[in-house]
Amino acid sequence: MSTRVPRSAQGDPSPDTRSEPVAPGLSSESAPSGSREKAQPAPARASLSPARAAPTQRELRQDYLLAAALFVAAMISGALSSITQFYGEQTADLVWVLPLAMGTTLPLAVRRRLPITAAVVVCASYFCGVTLYVPEAFVSNVSMFIAIYTIGAWMNDRRRAVVGRVIMMVAMMVWLLISTYFAIGNAADEADVVAGAMSPLVAYMLIQWLINVAYFGGAYYMGDHAYRAALNRQDLRRLAEQLEEERELSASQAVALDRVRIARELHDVVGHHVSAMGVQAGAARTIMATNPDAAGDVLREVEQGARTAIDELHHLLDTLRDPGENHESPSALKLQDLDQLVRQVTAAGTPTTFTVIGDAVPLPPLIETNLYRIAQEALTNARRHAGPDARADIRLRYRRDTVELEVTNTGRVRAGARPGVGQLGMRERATSIGGVLHFGHREAGSDGSVERPGYLVRISVPLRENPTLEEVDA
Repeated sequence: MSTRVPRSAQGDPSPDTRSEPVAPGLSSESAPSGSREKAQPAPARASLSPARAAPTQRELRQDYLLAAALFVAAMISGALSSITQFYGEQTADLVWVLPLAMGTTLPLAVRRRLPITAAVVVCASYFCGVTLYVPEAFVSNVSMFIAIYTIGAWMNDRRRAVVGRVIMMVAMMVWLLISTYFAIGNAADEADVVAGAMSPLVAYMLIQWLINVAYFGGAYYMGDHAYRAALNRQDLRRLAEQLEEERELSASQAVALDRVRIARELHDVVGHHVSAMGVQAGAARTIMATNPDAAGDVLREVEQGARTAIDELHHLLDTLRDPGENHESPSALKLQDLDQLVRQVTAAGTPTTFTVIGDAVPLPPLIETNLYRIAQEALTNARRHAGPDARADIRLRYRRDTVELEVTNTGRVRAGARPGVGQLGMRERATSIGGVLHFGHREAGSDGSVERPGYLVRISVPLRENPTLEEVDA
């Protein structure tokens, strides 16, 4: 079986527009008609906000308070304007201030949920108040500015928001034009009117036009700006949530990878040393009565294997206590330790040879440790499954741009054997260093014969452009 291992590089956004803008007082504005509209709740977003989120309960309560405060202010303004005879002799009775104040302020309580409806009612009330000379024009101007601003700031249907505001502004300009025409006509008969292109009357009318253009243009612009700012805040909030989710996911993945790495190290240590000690202890028990000296030698090998296993387990535990130190490789094993590994395997009953081909080059600790562990696992599998007469061979080749480790044995190969934890561990180690792993039956010769029957494990690790070589260069 040949396996190629790829290289591893191991809504309720609160778009606050709580500080409402206040416009200067106007003398003549009109209220256009509009259409009823409900604010749509913003759907879930992926990258960019398609709509602004629905107003929160806190924002709705703020609208109620705003409407109540403006209503009180409108009543006070109306009373004071009535005393000063705001429209001169044409000023209406004070009693009309109450319906005007209700019409221009109370609809703001639902301005975020029904922006167009609220704006139509406010503008229509203001138009009626000015037409009937009701003595209140200051708070009503503020209410109308807020209503038009809200259409741009909270309507998710941007086309209807544009159309609604444009209709209101066009109607206002038409009404202002008509008012200007009649004002000039009525003043033409007065003896004290000064003729000329820039008479006081003309200058006064131009001021009114400039004020109205700035008033409605400001409400339009600030509404759109508030809407875009709200979407940007939603984007930032969603990105922050995604980053937090990715951080938690990365942390959980890191924990899972550490668990897999620790399990792999424990499998290698326990699987190799403990199984070897078991075989050697059994051999010592068998020959103890007939050859005590040989049994003593075998028991010394068992003792040495136990000490080695304990040292490696201590190193692994030290790594767990201090994960910041040498976190990539919880083992201090090097390729030069393969000689000792060969002696241990040979003493355990599987004659093994070791050959180094080519000139050795410095390798990162992670590559050296993983190659050692792959060789160790291959030899452990040979001792377990290849049979009592199997022999093993390790060949370490240093090529121009790769390092190759080959472990073979001459024992039997079970047909249909399922890959176990050991082979999975070899794959993971090969993946972590960007190697190409092959294991399975020995390949047959060109004539159909098998020169060295048995099992083969081979891993080839590229040295050029290998990310793990950066630590060696450093």
